[in-house]
Amino acid sequence: MNARQQFGRAAEEAAARYLTQSGWRLLGRNVRIGRGELDIVARRGRVLAFIEVKARRTHTCGAPEDAVSSLKRRQVARLAELWLAARPWATDGIDDVRFDIIAVDSTAIPSTIRHLPAAFTCDR
Repeated sequence: MNARQQFGRAAEEAAARYLTQSGWRLLGRNVRIGRGELDIVARRGRVLAFIEVKARRTHTCGAPEDAVSSLKRRQVARLAELWLAARPWATDGIDDVRFDIIAVDSTAIPSTIRHLPAAFTCDR
């Protein structure tokens, strides 16, 4: 595993810790579906979230959340549909299915984590 991959894994681990400490139950991490991957699938109460994790060491290319392009949003939405189709039970008791972003900003020490609930929809 190269340094870039290690940085990404550490960011996903930090995001998972943040979510569990915030009362979320993780249903899946790095879930491979077809040719894609969902970073985190989590549930808290009546909310089911598909969470994209992005991290940055510098702001040269913008904030971490800026890296979630429209193409990536469409891919996450498509993968979420496939995930749900294979698990029809997953929506039992769910009132809201949403797409969140967790931004891990390592430009400061310690790194900061921003959770952006309902950051995008399957339409945008």
